This record gives sequence, structure tokens and C-alpha cells, in this order.
Amino acid sequence: MTTNDIVRVAILDDYQDIALRIADWTSLTGRADVTTFTDHLFDPDDLVNRLASFDVVVLMRERTPFSAELLSRLPQLRLLVTTAMSNASIDMAAAAAQGVTVCGTDANGEVATREFCWALIMAVARDLGPEDQTIRAGRWQERIGIELAGSTLGLLGLGRLGTDMARYARAFDMRVIAWSQNLTAERAAEAGAELVDKEELFKTQRHRLHPCEVLRPVPRTGRC
Repeated sequence: MTTNDIVRVAILDDYQDIALRIADWTSLTGRADVTTFTDHLFDPDDLVNRLASFDVVVLMRERTPFSAELLSRLPQLRLLVTTAMSNASIDMAAAAAQGVTVCGTDANGEVATREFCWALIMAVARDLGPEDQTIRAGRWQERIGIELAGSTLGLLGLGRLGTDMARYARAFDMRVIAWSQNLTAERAAEAGAELVDKEELFKTQRHRLHPCEVLRPVPRTGRC
């Protein structure tokens, strides 16, 4: 294989510098030259100058949009790879017209998403962030936090991730309420949740409800 046969691969927006450690790239040894970029370029001209000589670009989600205008300025590009199986920032029609193949990685990010979401719920409930700062400042337990048992978890949507979150919440003896435009009472019950209307889902909060945000404990009478 000659130098001209080596495929040049660019990995964009790898700001954590982990792309080469979390996947097996050994099959490309001797066949491709892989370069990672840990910064982000906002200027299209700078981006074109960086990518002009690359055959393949690997995208970290939607951090760098690939518009029709950008694609037209990268005639050497043959393949776009995005983490996960969809990327709304790629102009698919323009890529097809230019003969650029677009594909995704079949990685299951749902486990990480739901575990991270539950970690945030636990952190908020027990004020772990502020309490960490308290300990580092030489003080001790200035907040009590709340118990998740008997509290209510509100879910905006009850798809795969929502169903998993409802399962986690039940394990912590929480009440689960949910709403979405097409959700039925039967489907909610199957997931261990109670269907409520949109107003009830949001009304117990003083600020906009995150899909995985903990609501304050409800009275034993049952209404938020």
C-alpha cells in the first residue's frame, strides 16, 4: 500500500480526547491515518482549511453542522460518520447529491443517559454539589436534602428512557406521573406510572420541569 492509498480520517470536536480510547481502531492500522481535533472551529473557512485533505470525517454528535455549503467546499470528502444513528446537523440531501456516504455508530447510549439522569436526581435530592463545597471549605452538613421515597418523579414522555426512569423511581418507592401528547392511561400503567394532564405535570414546580426532575414530596392524600 502506498502513501496515496492511505485514507485520511479526521475526528472532530473530541474535546475530552477519548475517541481513540473508547473504540478499537486497530483494524485501520496501515490503512488509515486518524487525526483527532480536541478544539471546535466556528468559522467555516477555518473548518474547510482543516478538513480539505481528509477523506473521512467522524462527528461527535451535532457539535459541528455539515450544511450543503460546507459539503460543497469539501470535494475530497467521501464518508461522514456520526456517533449514534442520527444527526440533525447533517444535510443528508446535499451529502447524497455529492456522493458522500453518511453512517452512524450503533452504540447504546441509553444506559449511560438513564444512569447519568438518576445520578443527577440523587445529587439534587441530597444537595451533593453544595455539600461537597461545604466539606471542602472545612464545614459540615449544612443541608438535609429530601428523601426520594414518597416523592414524585414527573416524566415528560414515556418512551424507552422514560420507562426505564419510571422503573428506577419505583425501586426508590417514588410516585411516578407522566404526560405526553399520545400517552394513554393503559400505557402509563404498564410502565408503572400515572397519566396526568400537562398542567398537573408542571404545576408542582416553580420553574420549568426537566424530563427527569424530582418533584417535592406529595401529601399522603395523593395530589401534588
